[in-house]
Amino acid sequence: MSGMEAYLEELDTLDSRRFLIAVRKLANSLTYGTDKSSFLGAGIEYVQSRLYQQGDSVRAIDWRVTARTGRFHVKEYEPERSMPCYLMIDTSASMAVSSRLPSKYQTALYIAGGIALASLDRVSPVGVIGAGGRALRVEPSLSKNKILEWITKLRRYRFDEPTELGKRLREIGPQLRHRVLIVVLSDLHDPDALPALKRLAQLHDCVVLKLMDPAEEGLRGSGFFRAIEAETGREFVTHGRRRQTDHRLIAAELKRSGIDHLVIRTDRPFAPALRDLFRARGWVGRGAR
Repeated sequence: MSGMEAYLEELDTLDSRRFLIAVRKLANSLTYGTDKSSFLGAGIEYVQSRLYQQGDSVRAIDWRVTARTGRFHVKEYEPERSMPCYLMIDTSASMAVSSRLPSKYQTALYIAGGIALASLDRVSPVGVIGAGGRALRVEPSLSKNKILEWITKLRRYRFDEPTELGKRLREIGPQLRHRVLIVVLSDLHDPDALPALKRLAQLHDCVVLKLMDPAEEGLRGSGFFRAIEAETGREFVTHGRRRQTDHRLIAAELKRSGIDHLVIRTDRPFAPALRDLFRARGWVGRGAR
């Protein structure tokens, strides 16, 4: 057995049962203290007010219209609708190469599983799209078994996949008939990804979870150095200060485009920050329109 094969086998030692238990624990952490109707996609939209009828809830009374007309009115709402959620997971080589375990890829897959279960618990359909060389697309579904089957299969990965994040983002836009939530889990090494994200965010709800290995943070201020691009094997020369500038530019561009963005380092706890992100976004009422 080669050194690479031994490494791959070591990464797969966590059995499926323990992996799914860990994912469920993350899902529970993400939704702790939230109402089931106020997480990823559910929303209720006001339609009109009508005359009160026997049996209507007192809590539904529209006091403003009642005061104006002198007759009790209640508010009517559209039935609750759920926004489909697409998890776009970067499966390219740069996600798998790491200075320590877990890798960016492993962390992204773990987070994707947690978000998927949290969405399904709130009756929001979940789809999965691979943003690497392999062809992977699972349409939004409420089937927990179907989604977890693909998440589990993705635990096996390769070190030679190119990144196609920008391409996948461009492809999905014209295929969507209604507003959806797109959660991108990537290290954003694809230069085509940012322009594609900005265009997609004009019509859809986008969130970027940017994975970072601690070694990438350590490159800041390190001067000039020679590196090899994981996806293509291309050698290039860069500067630690430039990488720091790139991170800040990406964050600024995403913010200007209204795209929520969170950097997740693989060597630090991230569940509280993810939970805060979901709460701060105010996804209540941001369902399909």
